[in-house]
Amino acid sequence: NMIDFFKNLGKSYKKFNEIPDVVIGSSLTPLACLQGLRIAKYYHAKAIAEIRDLFPESLVSDGVVKKENPVLIPIYYFERKLYEYADDVIFTMAGGYDYIKERGWEEDIPVSKVHYINNGVDLEEFDYNKEHHIIHDLDLINDNIFKVVYTGSIRFTNNLGKILDVARCVKNSNIKFLIWGAGNELQKLRQRVKDEEIGNVIFKGYVEKKYIPYIVSNADLNLIHYSEMPVGRFGVSPNKLFDYMAAGKPILDDRPCNYNPLVECNAGIEIENPTVENIAKAIEDFAHMDKETYSRYCRNARKGAEEYDFKNLTQKLLKIMTGELHK
Repeated sequence: NMIDFFKNLGKSYKKFNEIPDVVIGSSLTPLACLQGLRIAKYYHAKAIAEIRDLFPESLVSDGVVKKENPVLIPIYYFERKLYEYADDVIFTMAGGYDYIKERGWEEDIPVSKVHYINNGVDLEEFDYNKEHHIIHDLDLINDNIFKVVYTGSIRFTNNLGKILDVARCVKNSNIKFLIWGAGNELQKLRQRVKDEEIGNVIFKGYVEKKYIPYIVSNADLNLIHYSEMPVGRFGVSPNKLFDYMAAGKPILDDRPCNYNPLVECNAGIEIENPTVENIAKAIEDFAHMDKETYSRYCRNARKGAEEYDFKNLTQKLLKIMTGELHK
């Protein structure tokens, strides 16, 4: 699929009716990013590389490939050339230049051409969906329970089994874990809930994205949870983080990382040592938190979302496009 996209785009771009001033090659796939930069050079337009994933570093971080594997050498070389070739590089994680320095590439890739724009959130769309796309769920409107909400895929890499361990460790019977999402681990985890009689976890299944604003806005605590990610030392950019912030509810993040927008906005708590016991304690602390402190987290979350609103991020992107940030 990656190769086909690269080839087909290479055949079609010369048919454009208008000549672009700027071309952004966005990399979840490096080949798509490369083709974007090639198109820019063909039209003598500004070439911007948007890096959404540190490839192949993320594969090393996830344990898919060992860092000593010689196959990584040409891939890292290709990645470095991608950054050199671009007029500007935008990372969706704040520590992008830390990564460049760690690789020893700073001599060829000056900091002046490296920028940071995270994924962010469209607050106007979020607020509209919250009001107009309501999901009728009795747990969400139950004021007698403390609702810990997780949204996202339920796959091996997200390690939702650990959340079941946390739920078993929680002593407060009023705390309920409401999990929205689907994936190849869902049935196994549902069976585990049944077999182990974990009564405070409810898997809600898949919902369309438009219902997420209503769901997370009715949570008492929104949960960010993944497997340990060493690549997080360069920062994070999960879409759900900004949805959670837009909800104006506290957030608990149980995978410590650098440059965490949640921490910078004081929109919740990042657990430094995310053992099952520590996560359970943090959740119970939120459930018993005094109203003033809890409300402050709520205000900070929404205020942080405003900082990452698409309208603000677009202005920064325009400044990069026009070269204003270099002046």
